[in-house]
Amino acid sequence: MKVLHVEMGRYLYGGARQVAYLLDGLAQYPGEHVLACAQGAEIAGAIRNPAVKVCPLKFKGDLDLGFIPRLRQLIRLEKPDLLHIHSRRGDMLGAWAGWLENRPMIHSRRVDNPPGRFDLRRKFPLFRTIVTISEGIRQVLLQAGVPAEKVRCIPSAVDTELYRPECDKASFLAEFGLRGGSPVLATVAQLIPRKGHTVLFDALPAVLARHPDVQVLIFGQGPLQEELQRSVRERGLDATVRFAGFRSDLPRIMPCFDILVHPAWMEGLGVSLLEAAACGVPIVACRAGGIPEAVRDGVNGYLVEPGDSRGLAEALLKLLDKPDRGRSYGAEGRSLVLQHYSIARMVRDNDRTYREILDLSGGAKPPHPQNRA
Repeated sequence: MKVLHVEMGRYLYGGARQVAYLLDGLAQYPGEHVLACAQGAEIAGAIRNPAVKVCPLKFKGDLDLGFIPRLRQLIRLEKPDLLHIHSRRGDMLGAWAGWLENRPMIHSRRVDNPPGRFDLRRKFPLFRTIVTISEGIRQVLLQAGVPAEKVRCIPSAVDTELYRPECDKASFLAEFGLRGGSPVLATVAQLIPRKGHTVLFDALPAVLARHPDVQVLIFGQGPLQEELQRSVRERGLDATVRFAGFRSDLPRIMPCFDILVHPAWMEGLGVSLLEAAACGVPIVACRAGGIPEAVRDGVNGYLVEPGDSRGLAEALLKLLDKPDRGRSYGAEGRSLVLQHYSIARMVRDNDRTYREILDLSGGAKPPHPQNRA
């Protein structure tokens, strides 16, 4: 069995990191695996499995039609039995290349927004299987009319040896210039609208009224950075909120958070939530997408309705008022991740999916999507 994996994200964000985990873990299973990635992509240097052949391709974006012949050429060269299209970037282009080269394909879907008419009638029919990273996303696809037999949930995974509840708090406080003994809240997310940062900012006055020593770190980068920084200034939160940028050393930093806050109103699953849980950090997040699978309300954190700043403040205060509760929730979170979100389980289920598809398909080409309307 030979699988060509297509991941065109340039940065090692959640989805690309999952692909790296998968390719490294597949070393334990028979088969060949090739990675097609964008030139200069960070994932190329993240693969530790020496058996994986990494093939950088020129990729100028979702409208780069020239990517289709470039990927077709690679398919002809490598002759894979199956394509796994991971990235939302270039997924349609990759699917057309695979279809034109008569290869069965699967697609990983990591977003929880309902698919549009084009996806349902033109893109999804090209794939044998659509793998969702959460049950929440699977349900969205089923409600949109995607056949149940075509959709399979394989949850994202966390490296629980890397993300552990071990914290050098003194070094952490010194590095970020924080006061000792004060609770530290943190967000870890791209600075984009759907992550809901302003909901947290709106909740902070009520939190500070009872816990004026609270400190907040905003980790991540994105197009809203200047707007969010201005929002903090306008609310008079400069002394409380700090923007810490993108960090590649989160396994060292994350265990030092007292609470992870994730007010996103749209989320496939939220790998940062699983990572925080693995580090023993309690979580306050919104009841959206696949988040309730990572955050069990009253077990390893609290869930509030999207956009509810008052509810968010109340949930944060429940943990801040009773630190022992936070520690208990943190322990439950790590147990949850160990049981349901291990890399070994994710790799096993993907490998099983590949073999089932190849056994069933016999290499037959999917029907043209126009005939599936």
